[in-house]
Amino acid sequence: MSLSELYQELILDHNRSPRNCGALEAPTHSATGHNPLCGDQLTLELRLAEGRVAEVAFDGSGCAISTASASLMTDAVKGLDEGELEALFAKFHALATGDGPPAGEMGKLGAFGGIRDYPTRVKCATLAWHTLRAALHGKQGATTE
Repeated sequence: MSLSELYQELILDHNRSPRNCGALEAPTHSATGHNPLCGDQLTLELRLAEGRVAEVAFDGSGCAISTASASLMTDAVKGLDEGELEALFAKFHALATGDGPPAGEMGKLGAFGGIRDYPTRVKCATLAWHTLRAALHGKQGATTE
């Protein structure tokens, strides 16, 4: 099985069985996101404790790329502080748009390295990430227009 096939299977797995999907009992931050091009919508909630992500979850509907990205993102950000979140956002965004590190340096998030070849899908892959930043900064209605 090629690396591309492994990445495709990872995305399909996280779409079929998304991790951290649902609502948190006591979130400290939340935001909603919408991708008007694809119709993806999600609500992201997180609970910070001692400056770090203690819990994170999302709920909504979207395409396979959007759902898988939200699922993989929620796994990746647990335990990170705000500075680490911003750095990971920047690396992921650069990966998705073609200006970032090689996919192999991003662990499971590297599955989205090929998305840059499909510009309309970049918005699907980055929606959860933009919504996470909106939640951290107290903004609502994150979109990836």
